[in-house]
Amino acid sequence: MSDLTARFSFLNEADRLKSIDRANVLMDLSRAENSAEHSWHVALFALIFGASDRAIAMILLHDLVEIDCGDHPIHIAHDFAAVEAAELAAAQRLFGILPEGHEMLALWQEFEAAASDDARLAKRMDHVQPLFQVLNAPVPLPDHLQIVADNMTTGRAARLWQEWPEAMEAAQALRDGSPVAGDLAGRLAFLAEADRLKSVYRASTLCDASRRENSAEHSWHLALYALVMAPLAGEGVDIGRVIRMLILHDLVEIDTGDVPIHSQNGAAHHSAAQMAAEDAAADRLFGMLPAEQGRELRALWTEFEANETRDAVFAKSLDRAQPVMQNIVSGGGSWVEYDVTYDQLVERVGSRIQRGAPEIWDWLSESSRVYFAR
Repeated sequence: MSDLTARFSFLNEADRLKSIDRANVLMDLSRAENSAEHSWHVALFALIFGASDRAIAMILLHDLVEIDCGDHPIHIAHDFAAVEAAELAAAQRLFGILPEGHEMLALWQEFEAAASDDARLAKRMDHVQPLFQVLNAPVPLPDHLQIVADNMTTGRAARLWQEWPEAMEAAQALRDGSPVAGDLAGRLAFLAEADRLKSVYRASTLCDASRRENSAEHSWHLALYALVMAPLAGEGVDIGRVIRMLILHDLVEIDTGDVPIHSQNGAAHHSAAQMAAEDAAADRLFGMLPAEQGRELRALWTEFEANETRDAVFAKSLDRAQPVMQNIVSGGGSWVEYDVTYDQLVERVGSRIQRGAPEIWDWLSESSRVYFAR
């Protein structure tokens, strides 16, 4: 198996995390949250609250073992020794697919052991996101409110009264029906609004073709692509910045929805009307944050959209590459729906991937030809 084939094999296996449901539900109570979109949301929490690139990388990886082991809700008793053993075996299997899998395994183990400042901060984000997932819902479920109360007093979040008292005070205020004060209010409002990205669906399907992919889990998968494909990035590319761009890049779809690249024979994507709507959405969403942070993240999103810097070009290449891989393994996916030809794929997608990641495009081009040769 070639190096690049192994990387894609791992990323295709990671796609299965999108089908692992958690006990938490979306803020609109419409369905259970899955572990992939949870991982994206936790990574966004980390980005907003100043985590390092290394802590964010841990978060992107932390729940992958649930592909084999499933989720273990905190309010249900478990045999923790058995869970730990099963999760370690899952981590060894999954990261063993990768050429440098021992590095990813070590990062996952560091997170699990909370063995560094980065790991402890990443754990903090992972443990606080479910609290605000419940408390920011317009009408929280009563049993979920009780789980939050128990978690804050005697559960794993109780330690945050010492580690991060501002967040716990904000959670308590929401439980009491009181307003949250200061910059924290804007950050939590932004993160609550971001939950809506989990309900924006794309043309691409999951690898198993069971349903359409949503934009939140797509953003997580792309950030993971960046982490895994980092050795193929060009000179001078900052993978940490690429990952941050990809975590943020589709937030505007909360207002605009997804516009498939092959819709209207390729004419709808990046039309003047779409670009204006996305600019307005970026103004609204990043405007919810404290002013300086909002400007910084708006600038990062704009850089991605402009596709001129080395970081943005590589990020855009991955954003085009991931749906190609999804379509290859799902039997055609959106290519079937939009009657796409190979020449159209090259024109609309291949040229973008080639610009930032030529080795990736060479591999995908050869693999996709099998589909189009049918």
